[in-house]
Amino acid sequence: MKLKLLYVLAATAFSLNVAAEQTCYAGADTTTATDRFTINTDGTVSDSETGLMWQRCSYSQTYNEDTELCEGSTPSINWQEALRGAKNDTTADYDDWQVPNIKELASILEHSCTEPSINEDVFLGTKLQNYWSNTSGVSTMSSAWVYQFDSGLNSLHAKTSNVYLRLVRYEK
Repeated sequence: MKLKLLYVLAATAFSLNVAAEQTCYAGADTTTATDRFTINTDGTVSDSETGLMWQRCSYSQTYNEDTELCEGSTPSINWQEALRGAKNDTTADYDDWQVPNIKELASILEHSCTEPSINEDVFLGTKLQNYWSNTSGVSTMSSAWVYQFDSGLNSLHAKTSNVYLRLVRYEK
């Protein structure tokens, strides 16, 4: 029994270490080159290709300029909480944060990488989970589109589901 428990613990620890490492494919084209982004010291990232400003960390985390890391927990929240959270967010003293639409969210996917499918030099604190968009399903208004950042795939999720969030705003 003890030997079996040790085996399970060792296998779990090994799988956690393996899952923590991003895999990028050398032959694939990079879709979010680092030089297209300006990393701002206030915890935001400006995208020269789209004109969007993103939060560098996942929703509810705080960017620490000294350590250049995201701090704090990242809650998974339902769609209404995501919309409300965006309305009340004042990261970097901006008050016009939004839940991204599905095309905006797709613009930060790094298709040459998995686990996570995002440029880790630019975007920090990304969970290997689904992230909300504000785009509702056409035939199922009770669902909204999400992107899963472990694989870069999108799908519809019930708006009552608990999902992660990264906020965006239009630069003026």
